[in-house]
Amino acid sequence: MPQRRTVALVTLGCARNEVDSEELAGRLAADGWQLVENAAEADVAVVNTCGFVEAAKKDSVDALLEANDLKEHGRTQAVVAVGCMAERYGKELAEALPEADGVLGFDDYNDISDRLQTILSGGIHASHTPRDRRRLLPISPADRQTASAGVALPGHGPADLPEGVAPSSGPRAPLRQRLGSSPVASVKLASGCDRRCSFCAIPSFRGSFISRRPSDVLGETRWLAEQGVKEIMLVSENNTSYGKDLGDIRLLDTLLPELAAVDGIERIRVSYLQPAEMRPDLIDVLTGTDKVAPYFDLSFQHSAPDVLRAMRRFGDTDRFLGLLETIRGKAPQAGVRSNFIVGFPGETEADLAELERFLTAARLDAIGVFGYSDEEGTEAATYPGKVDEDVVADRLAHISRLAEELTTQRAEERLGETVHVLVESLDDEEGAVGRAAHQAPETDGQVLLGSGEGLRIGRIVEAKVVGTEGVDLVAEPLPSETNGHTEEASR
Repeated sequence: MPQRRTVALVTLGCARNEVDSEELAGRLAADGWQLVENAAEADVAVVNTCGFVEAAKKDSVDALLEANDLKEHGRTQAVVAVGCMAERYGKELAEALPEADGVLGFDDYNDISDRLQTILSGGIHASHTPRDRRRLLPISPADRQTASAGVALPGHGPADLPEGVAPSSGPRAPLRQRLGSSPVASVKLASGCDRRCSFCAIPSFRGSFISRRPSDVLGETRWLAEQGVKEIMLVSENNTSYGKDLGDIRLLDTLLPELAAVDGIERIRVSYLQPAEMRPDLIDVLTGTDKVAPYFDLSFQHSAPDVLRAMRRFGDTDRFLGLLETIRGKAPQAGVRSNFIVGFPGETEADLAELERFLTAARLDAIGVFGYSDEEGTEAATYPGKVDEDVVADRLAHISRLAEELTTQRAEERLGETVHVLVESLDDEEGAVGRAAHQAPETDGQVLLGSGEGLRIGRIVEAKVVGTEGVDLVAEPLPSETNGHTEEASR
């Protein structure tokens, strides 16, 4: 019997890419490929690249070069680039990086097995010519669902799962295979974005916004629960737009309670929220629905009005603070995180001071800060008034230090709070480590639970915060009788 072909998927970038990789894994497993974790043990290493900012693109190139080195020292015979950077640059990336044996765009995902087999056999699959994917769907969101049948939408895999790939989860199981055993998994609500932020190239290579149907999201969540997942994180480029192309902009409000009712799921987290699109009823659902974490990943980007308008965004310091006041009035322990860009073209010292005023008053749990740099193909790249690179670097360092101080203070405010912690790892040295409701995976800090005696991965533990280490919390699990309901729920 011939040896099975082996493939390893190396995923870079955001949680959306992680979902795409697991869809690719499902397609490959359905066609007989053996998935391996270590690229050195694979016939083909598939690198799911990120094309968002320069640092992410550099990481993607480095990962491709590292995988290429395996061709000299390991089993690996081919290295293939997929993902956002491959989609965005296509032939250009292939010419600049001959070490990659193939550069595949989103349109290749449906035929990923054939593409890899061709490359593995020494054939050549021509790299695609990038195109503006916003033009593939109608301008009107209401017309997109019927028009999307022939458009590749990564993470929107068909629901007719091939026999033997994964256990059925009702009539609409997902085309997906998990690449790890974490009790947390992301679920795509939608793909693409209709916003036209002047600094962002994502819509051009991810396309216009299109929602997944609620039945598909529910089916995938049920399937993940069967795999032992306890927390799902809903991801897209803009979750606050969910449902607009399905005729119901409030669809997320009704979907969240249905997801919370899925047997085995203990926590639901919604990411990627646009401040300008936050509605009172959505805030009510996010702060008042059992099992839905009162967590707000709000894309503020700045707070000075002139900078925001240049970014083609809306709001200002006082409006944003009013939004946070509304949220915390309903859920005082709510978690809030955001990202910010400093050194945007035309940003003045007064604008920077306005951003400082917002950050100081906002009491955010997690803050990401980026220095502006021109992104090819964006409107902002053509703007006059560019801030000198040295000034951008100084502002980045200054705001980053402020952010570190403020998030440390915010963590200290949680001393004495009772938090519900999902245990994610048990280690002889670190003990039990998990995350509370206000902490998203990888970005927002963690909770240290001590030795971990009597705990297990996937259990949600009620604990009291007794200390802090930067943004991380130190907490003591409450007596076992207090945690009885979570013990039963996690079985």
